[in-house]
Amino acid sequence: MEMEKVRVRVLPRPLIAALAGCAVLGGALMLLPPDRSSAVPSPGPAARAELAVTAGSPAALPDLAALIGDREAFVRAHPRDGQAWAQLGSAYVERGRRTADATDFPRAERALRTSVKVRAGQNAEALGGLAALANARRDFQAARKWGEAALRQAPKRWTSYPPLLDAYTGLGDYKAVRRTLERLQGLRSGAAVPAVSARAAGVYRDEGRREDAQAALADAAARAATPAEEAEWQYRAGELAWERGEPADALRHFEAALRLDPGLGSARAGEGRALAALGRTREALSAYRAALARQPSPQYALELGELYDSLGRPEEAQAQYAVLRARVAKEQVGGVDGELLLGRFEADHGDAASAVRRLRAQWARQPGLEVADALGWALHRAGKGEEALGWAKRTTDKEHGGEVRSALYAYHRGMIERESGLTGPARRHLAEALRINPYFSPVGGPEAQEALNELGAL
Repeated sequence: MEMEKVRVRVLPRPLIAALAGCAVLGGALMLLPPDRSSAVPSPGPAARAELAVTAGSPAALPDLAALIGDREAFVRAHPRDGQAWAQLGSAYVERGRRTADATDFPRAERALRTSVKVRAGQNAEALGGLAALANARRDFQAARKWGEAALRQAPKRWTSYPPLLDAYTGLGDYKAVRRTLERLQGLRSGAAVPAVSARAAGVYRDEGRREDAQAALADAAARAATPAEEAEWQYRAGELAWERGEPADALRHFEAALRLDPGLGSARAGEGRALAALGRTREALSAYRAALARQPSPQYALELGELYDSLGRPEEAQAQYAVLRARVAKEQVGGVDGELLLGRFEADHGDAASAVRRLRAQWARQPGLEVADALGWALHRAGKGEEALGWAKRTTDKEHGGEVRSALYAYHRGMIERESGLTGPARRHLAEALRINPYFSPVGGPEAQEALNELGAL
């Protein structure tokens, strides 16, 4: 039985966040000379970003730029400082992730490898940075290698764990995900960190535990130490609300995130998604354009293109699909694996046979649920329904980790079953998709409803 939906309240900046900030400043105060005035100024942009990057928390783009400039100047003068190189590399990773600019990733790799070279032995910070870089590039095997190396060196350092959660998820090793989260939550230093709550929320979401995910994100946002950190957790709460089929709640979270961090492109794209679901099409198009200007992600270009398609504007849709291809090619130069997104795109808007080839190869490298779903759908679009159904079932098979409640996965399975003449199961899964989130796709949502109408009532 579907669990009762619980609305997520948009969280104001609470007193406890101020107390967390005071704790940071209190620690800094203890390091000051005794004759220093008790009026301690707030940390500057570079110091704020250093605190965030070191603690594995989100940082604002202007602060990251300040930290990168500061660390670049420092390592020119001190080229043997391994810690500074590690901080610089991690800052590049975070900026590249935030801006969807993969040109930062080769810079990050050079800095992090330099850190490993000049600081041989214990250097979990640089190893963790290499794991985060590999995750950003969707190279989950490399992320697992670097992450496990960092964990061996620093098993009590909580920041060693999050990159491994991402790597294991990308590789479909859900038992390892659960085991790693349990170890992370058992650390005294990690249990009280907002970023740990946010990481736990992602695992709970993948396990179908939406209420637990929602509560964990609310806790993370309540205890965030900076506006940029709270903005990230508000954005993720918006994503959860969106996946529940509650666009109005999602929009409130995305707007809250943008008030805290106007440069957060992911929240602007989420805003576009929610506005489109609410029928505010003109505003949705503006939001997507703004998101692409801030963070030109090929995923956002795909979403905007499909929105144009749903509005009967094929030429503008094709223009966005051209942007998608160009952005994927540019990201590949920076080492990003864009084959999953290209496979999804080709299955729906291009050459399905090409999509199958891409996604088979992707499965061999990155056998996660997203790839299984995309491969099943590509096989369906290529006319290989029997094989497609096996992959579609895998995405909802709990033995393989398929516990996430995804409208897209249910839609794909229902359409494959319909094509295979499995009328009853097709009805169930199409109805499930629309029950989970009737707005999951501006194209797929109406197609699911039309197919369900043709199949008749349950």
